[in-house]
Amino acid sequence: MKENSYDNNMSELDEEKVNYQELLFKYIIHWPWFIASVLTCLIGAWVYLHFQTPVYRVSASIMIKDDKKNGGGNIADLESLGLGGMITSTQSIDNEIEVLRSKTILKEVVNNLELYITYYDEDEFPKRELYKTSPVIVNLTTQEADKLPGAAFIDMKLAPEGSLDVNLKVGLSEYNKHFDKLPAVLSTDVGTFGFTLKDSLLSRKIEGQNIVRNISAMVSQPFGVAKGYQWAINIEPTSKTASVAVVSLMNTNVQRGQDFINKLMEMYNRNTNNDKNEVAEKTKEFINERIKIIDEELGSTEDKLEAFKRNAGLTNIGSDAQLAVEGNAEYERKRVENGTQINLVRDLTKYINNPSNEYEVLPSNIGLSDNSLTTQIDRYNELIIERKRLLRTSTESNPMIINLDTSIRAMKANVQAAINGTLQGLLIMKSDLDREANRFSRRISDAPGQERQYVSIARQQEIKAGLYLMLLQKREENAITLAATANNAKIIDEPVAEGGPVSPKPKTIYMIALVLGVGLPVGVIFLIGLTKFKIEGRGDVEKLTRLPIVGDVPLTAEKTGSIAVFENQNNLMSETFRNVRTNLQFMLGNGQKVILVTSTVSGEGKSFISANLAISLSLLGKKVVIVGLDIRKPGLNKVFNISRKEQGITQYLSDPEKNLMDFVQLSDVSKSLYILPGGTVPPNPTELLARDGLDKAIETLKKNFDYVVLDTAPVGMVTDTLLIGRVADLSVYVCRADYTRKAEFALINELAENNKLPNLCTVINGLDLQKKKYGYYYGYGKYGKYYGYGKRYGYGYGYGEQHKAIEK
Repeated sequence: MKENSYDNNMSELDEEKVNYQELLFKYIIHWPWFIASVLTCLIGAWVYLHFQTPVYRVSASIMIKDDKKNGGGNIADLESLGLGGMITSTQSIDNEIEVLRSKTILKEVVNNLELYITYYDEDEFPKRELYKTSPVIVNLTTQEADKLPGAAFIDMKLAPEGSLDVNLKVGLSEYNKHFDKLPAVLSTDVGTFGFTLKDSLLSRKIEGQNIVRNISAMVSQPFGVAKGYQWAINIEPTSKTASVAVVSLMNTNVQRGQDFINKLMEMYNRNTNNDKNEVAEKTKEFINERIKIIDEELGSTEDKLEAFKRNAGLTNIGSDAQLAVEGNAEYERKRVENGTQINLVRDLTKYINNPSNEYEVLPSNIGLSDNSLTTQIDRYNELIIERKRLLRTSTESNPMIINLDTSIRAMKANVQAAINGTLQGLLIMKSDLDREANRFSRRISDAPGQERQYVSIARQQEIKAGLYLMLLQKREENAITLAATANNAKIIDEPVAEGGPVSPKPKTIYMIALVLGVGLPVGVIFLIGLTKFKIEGRGDVEKLTRLPIVGDVPLTAEKTGSIAVFENQNNLMSETFRNVRTNLQFMLGNGQKVILVTSTVSGEGKSFISANLAISLSLLGKKVVIVGLDIRKPGLNKVFNISRKEQGITQYLSDPEKNLMDFVQLSDVSKSLYILPGGTVPPNPTELLARDGLDKAIETLKKNFDYVVLDTAPVGMVTDTLLIGRVADLSVYVCRADYTRKAEFALINELAENNKLPNLCTVINGLDLQKKKYGYYYGYGKYGKYYGYGKRYGYGYGYGEQHKAIEK
């Protein structure tokens, strides 16, 4: 029946949930740690916020023109003037965003605003950044800044009279210089640094005294600064159907963020307009060259016509050839147009075959009558523009550039073939026109030679004049194209920093500090708990073993001695051993009297527990004997101050014929308590305990006493206790707080599982009640306010009313 009750009890312990009250108390007792940690973290958060530079988000809305989404806009308007082929855009919004975020254009902005030079006011604590407010300006060209081996640090002291002391550190080099006045120049191995005053304010005055300004500057490589801005800038379209994007920049200075976004849009529009105008500029150069040549040829033809009339004395052509001339007029006009087209095609052939124009755009809209050729020229120009655009952010070895070069060569071959085909068609048309013109010429063959010569010269003059007028018209059209170029992007909402700084956020920082202040002690206490290898109290024991705990014995002062239980006293130790006694009485069955007390190692208070337990049992009026069976190292002699150390149970075990009761002594603690000491240490203790003499001795003691308490040797050191276990009815295993190792409970559990010790239970000794970690609130006054026999200590193990009856 006991075994079943024991198994059921352990099953209940297995199913018991976590004691959250105990877990909470484990941390609450260290409240000073939590207060100190929280205060430290909050102070650290305040210091962090005080020294941390706030970061703002500067945002602006921009609209990027996109033909695919905007429907062409001005391009459709200019197509009526024949300029639509010159203003085209094949780039999508995504491509334009990537151009805006490219390191090339960002570096141009950094160079233009000189953002690679940062100024700080060293007189402030913490030092404050000076953007456009530094009284001293440092100058270094972007080319020299790109070649710096690292960041250059400049410390400057500006005196009230205008002198300047400079300390420059760059790489492993250091330069010191004093300037009596500014501007001044400092030449170094890495570049020439210039220093100028921003305005006439040379110093600050506080209470009428001039003071020295301490200013520092840091010069970085522009490309590195541009990469930093590329990380800080974010450009996202507002939707998939609109060409509006939001540009956001994280920066520590709002004004600098606004200047950066505005300058970025300015540089972007400038580069985009340069791309758009490149075709028109090349066309302008071509038309101007042709006008210059035609002007010279036209002047020469007019001079010949004038000289011919003067030499021939002609003022009017006769009416004899009038009809023939009129009939030939139509063909002559066609021959003029044909000649103009042939000249244009031949000039275009020379231009495209010129090696210097290999990757240059071709003149467009110069008056060619072949629309297919004009279309191919426009497509070729689009590829050339795209190639130049990509080269701004990449190299010619880029696979995209290589593929584009292949397409350009193929398109160029197509253009050349189209030009040759057009030229051949014009030459064939010229032959036809010449043949028809000759037919009319024969009709006026009888006309004077002067008239025929006059008509030839006039025809040449008309051809040159027509070509000249056409080129002048195209030049004006091209000028309109240049003037009509609009910006590709514009700002809708000006850059602003809405709200406060995005980082650091005080509420978030203080919340993190509060959580960290609470979490650090929790983590430390948890880690300390993991590293503790000795038990601290009931909670640890309950986690390590399923054995019942019959009591928690507080730590006693050394001056009180080993005897802690006295008659007619209701102190803490007396009440504690009454609890232990009550629990053991319940565990003992009818007729069971022998209580074995042992431990794992010496020093755990085994003799102390057995002695005071025996005294507590004797105070019930029961006749109790305590037997010192730790015969290797007897301990009862010291506890009870026994004088006859040579007489004890070892004498009886060596010679069972002797009278055992002759070795039993009456203690001076209680009239009902007797002591059977260990006696002389034998040479063969294990053999003595294994003999039948021990069984006979225990039977004799059971007949003469109500309770027999056996003080045995530590079971973890020798096997004597396991041999003694055969005569015991109940085994009390003593463990000591802050002394017994947790690993030793593996032995205790093994003894219980293998039933090597009968009816095993455990008692916790040495609890230091001064340490709040145990949470024991005995608080005895008369009997104390809080004794707490119940579930808090686990006494009784569910024994209920039987427990109370035994106590009575």
